[in-house]
Amino acid sequence: MFNKKRKATNNDFQFQRNDYTSDEQIPILHKKTIKELIAPSGIDASNIDHLEIISNVKRYARSFFVSALPRMCTFPELFRDMYMFGDINTSIYITPIQESRSQNELNRTINELETERIVAADRGNINRESNLAQKRYEAESLRDEIAAGFNKLYEASVVSTLFAYSLEDLDKLTKLLATEMSKSLVGIKSAWAMQEEAFQSNLPLAEDKIRKTHTFDRRSMGTVFPFTTSEVGHSTGIPLGFNKQTGVPILFDNFHSSLTNYNMVIFAKSGAGKSVTMKTLISRSSILMDIESLALDAEGEYTIVAESLGGINVVISPNSSTIINLFDIETEKTRDEITGRERLVLNVENKVEDVTQSLLTMARGSTRSTEVNELTKQIIAESVAEEYAALGITSDPNSLYEATESFNRGQKLYRDKKKMPTIGSWYRRLQRKAQSNTNDDYRFHYSYLLKVMKQYIREYNGQMAYFDGQSTFELLDGAPFINLDISQLEEKFARPLAQQILLTWIWEKYVKKNSEDRKKATKKRVIVDEAWMLLPYSEAVDFLNTMARRARKRNVSLAVVSQRFQDFYEKPEAQAVLTSSDTKLFLAQDKSEIQYLKEVFKLSEGEASFLVTCGKGEGLLKVGQESAIIQISPTQKEFEFVETNLNKLVENRKKKEIE
Repeated sequence: MFNKKRKATNNDFQFQRNDYTSDEQIPILHKKTIKELIAPSGIDASNIDHLEIISNVKRYARSFFVSALPRMCTFPELFRDMYMFGDINTSIYITPIQESRSQNELNRTINELETERIVAADRGNINRESNLAQKRYEAESLRDEIAAGFNKLYEASVVSTLFAYSLEDLDKLTKLLATEMSKSLVGIKSAWAMQEEAFQSNLPLAEDKIRKTHTFDRRSMGTVFPFTTSEVGHSTGIPLGFNKQTGVPILFDNFHSSLTNYNMVIFAKSGAGKSVTMKTLISRSSILMDIESLALDAEGEYTIVAESLGGINVVISPNSSTIINLFDIETEKTRDEITGRERLVLNVENKVEDVTQSLLTMARGSTRSTEVNELTKQIIAESVAEEYAALGITSDPNSLYEATESFNRGQKLYRDKKKMPTIGSWYRRLQRKAQSNTNDDYRFHYSYLLKVMKQYIREYNGQMAYFDGQSTFELLDGAPFINLDISQLEEKFARPLAQQILLTWIWEKYVKKNSEDRKKATKKRVIVDEAWMLLPYSEAVDFLNTMARRARKRNVSLAVVSQRFQDFYEKPEAQAVLTSSDTKLFLAQDKSEIQYLKEVFKLSEGEASFLVTCGKGEGLLKVGQESAIIQISPTQKEFEFVETNLNKLVENRKKKEIE
């Protein structure tokens, strides 16, 4: 069975004569049985330390058994690393030991230990004598527990078979597994010259053919069972999906009090279900938990969600009339740590820094010009600060409003907000300062800025003038979902730039409005789609990190969605986003990404292997210290606006028409 590939015989064929002459026989291969479909073509068991499985693609297998255990097996999931080690099958054989036999074996063990203890004492070996005395005490205690019915002994053997597509890989994996298990003081040995028997023992035949057993009591027996999954979820929240290993629904509350922060990151390769997952989260959160969400939509994915939820969709492009003014500044509510009362503040200093960082990114451009340095930053910062000062905007919240023009609408008194500085007004200020400055170093940087920033100025018909002027809309509270669509912008530079500017603008117009008092604050979520676009731009990464750290204080969840985790791994300054995110969801990954995920998030071999082979909507969810294998499946009604695959949408509509 294991060494030879069976040859086809005439019994495998049937013959038909219909429409043929009597001397013609047409062979037709009969339908394969279930056994034939499952079983490989053959298995070569001629090697003493591995098997070769012969099929369409040759595989190698090595079976081994647990040969050594720690003195005390009390740690839960002692064998977890083995059970979750990639392409591996494990069988556990457990046989209860009769009480009479248990008593006899324990009495014999006690007598042997006492004899060895006496010998050690006679030889003056104090350490060994003490060790043997402790072992005798443990054996006597176990015997008494069994006699009283509080405990029981079992014989158990653990047999595993590890698979690989090359012998070299099999050897490497074997060494790696042995190393990992040794950390828990568990020894494993290859079933030398018994590979066939061990392989058969690991088939679903319930027959242990190698009998490499160990004795466990009831408590230590619990460490053997492969209960390696944990139930992730909260008592409140939305049904995010199902635990694929247990079938239990996973409730997820992004704002649960047990979380140290409300942020989350989602990493997945293209087509793995990032957008579907995020849209499912947005829609269910809005309907079931009244969470308001805002998305920075880099790929035009979320327009239909905004329409379906009755939200707002804003398109930012060279052809649209939409204007975003990065100079917009808002008051914010801060909570006094002593009195607990809230008061309005206006932080002009922070706003000057945010605007300066955005203008620096603009000035550097996609070429990452070396002409931009600290002097450039100083020139920009000074002129930005002067723009606010020229309008009388200071740290006083009242300075944000017109002093004289107030009017009565009904029973309420209103004041008009001052018009804000713009890139255009800042550019004209820069021109005036350049004309009056005689310092050669300064004149060089003024000249550079005036040249490269012209493309953002509406007066000069700049191709990226959609950031020049007073903002044409407000981010209103109460909208279930706001989508800022930047998918029509040029991908290499215009889109990342828009992401950065919009992030600062969202902070001013959307996040800062929220109260620091959780009882008063609205639950809000900000989604940064395709966040990898930001990574080449240091100012953008800095602000993303800042937002991640400060979001919780404003009862806001920052959700970062991206494809390549490697991009974040290779950018140390971007990893702060990961440490500031209590929730992590990994969907299907490319093989090239796995090693980085394993290193950073301490994934097991089984978890890593699953992420390479899992299907769309399947992944690994980590919430705090808990993790689970999750399946995210939109309902039929959700499918129409969460599915991004046009072919699937057409297919689904055809099915509905047929029905």
